[in-house]
Amino acid sequence: MPRNRFASILAASALASTALTGCATTAKAPQLPPASFVAMQEGPGEEYRIGPLDNLTIFVWRNPELSAKVQVRPDGRITTPLISDMPAVGKTPAMLAEDIRLQLSQYIEDPLVSVIVDSFSGTFSQQIRVVGATEKPASIPYRANMTVLDAMIAVGGLSEYAAGNRARLIRFDKTSGKQKEYALRLSDLLKKGDSKANVMLQPGDVIIIPESMF
Repeated sequence: MPRNRFASILAASALASTALTGCATTAKAPQLPPASFVAMQEGPGEEYRIGPLDNLTIFVWRNPELSAKVQVRPDGRITTPLISDMPAVGKTPAMLAEDIRLQLSQYIEDPLVSVIVDSFSGTFSQQIRVVGATEKPASIPYRANMTVLDAMIAVGGLSEYAAGNRARLIRFDKTSGKQKEYALRLSDLLKKGDSKANVMLQPGDVIIIPESMF
């Protein structure tokens, strides 16, 4: 075999090997630090933002006729006595209470208003989505100190053909404005009880669980 041709084959093999190595490195997503099964210290999460279909109690002090229990409509608005079609989605309970107070101040003097969220779904940006090979894919309202284990219990665990250790968590990084991908070891967590595979979740996280090839 001519020397030049042999050198060309070696160079091509080296390039192919480098490309494969690069692909393997790219495909390997980083892992998040483990979380405790039970939080050592409970703390508040991010301020809750009202979402469509949330059930609210509007309380106006000393004005029971203006108080009401309402459900946020799919269009994100609510209607209460003396107030029609007020936007509610995306506001904290305190923000909505202030908006209602300003509207009612046209009719009564110095109203005191409070808003309580009785049952919640949350905005899409606050929900945890679990899709793929699970018993019941779902969007779950995020709550403070929520972990992957909590989310998997809520959706009934892995399906029969799930490749749990190839699962991925997609998270939006507010600092960089980009999505980041992290590796999850759901099979180790749910089938082997590996506590190191349990990680903390953040509002808006998406868990993707592929099916096994075999």
